[in-house]
Amino acid sequence: MDEKNKGSSRPSGPNNQRRREDLPARGGSTSRAGAPRQSRNGSDPRGTRAAPMDRDQSRLRPRIFEPDIPEEITGEELDKSLRAELLSLSPENAKVVARHLECLALYADSDPLLAHKHGVAAAHHAGRLAVVRESAGYAAYRAGFYEIALKELRAANRISGDVTMWPVMADCERGLGNPLKALALAGSPEVKRLAKAEEIEMRIVASGARRDLGELDAAVVTLTCKELSNESEEWAVRLRYAYADSLEAAGRRQEAREWFEKCASIDSDESTDVRARLDL
Repeated sequence: MDEKNKGSSRPSGPNNQRRREDLPARGGSTSRAGAPRQSRNGSDPRGTRAAPMDRDQSRLRPRIFEPDIPEEITGEELDKSLRAELLSLSPENAKVVARHLECLALYADSDPLLAHKHGVAAAHHAGRLAVVRESAGYAAYRAGFYEIALKELRAANRISGDVTMWPVMADCERGLGNPLKALALAGSPEVKRLAKAEEIEMRIVASGARRDLGELDAAVVTLTCKELSNESEEWAVRLRYAYADSLEAAGRRQEAREWFEKCASIDSDESTDVRARLDL
């Protein structure tokens, strides 16, 4: 999101200059066009049918570019729980989707653009599965295609009701130049359903949105929370880094350095560039 983790790949999409640290049953109606006709007494006169309708070409699924899949990728590499999500598909289609999802994971860091293309292909074959739309959304996000990512993640949310992708959706709005929409997502009731890790991510995104609006002091306030004292959770490093970065942007350089030092003290994996910021 705002802070770029060490070792992450640079987005290759149209917003690549930004720093960055997923059916109801079809009801029947005898009054709809194309439904079987009934006589006045309710009988079904054999051979009587509605006139054929021209097919709406806009509803036909267009052909898409499908990236090559290495022969050694079988789809069996996927986690069992993920493969179980594909059981509603035909065996042939499930295998194709599984192979694309495995490629998505394989290229996520080394080639985000190629991973995104595999995500598009997977969603094309299994657009009604939330896990596939979510995976495609995250791949688009990492590649910098925020509009596509937002579309896919909204679809995943509609299908499953899962809100874990809410912070990424908000950050997509930032990437599209819509900080107010990002803040609207951050203030929505769904945020109360987030686990602590996602809640912290949403705070970081909301702080970034405040900075986008030039509200530098508000950005600091957004990240001022009791969780800053945490030293053991994975999100603690990102929170401290974001807080220090916001302090520096607000001109509070001494406080910023103190928090960069506190961040460095728990960033044993060097997941951020905090040491470079401190010239260590």
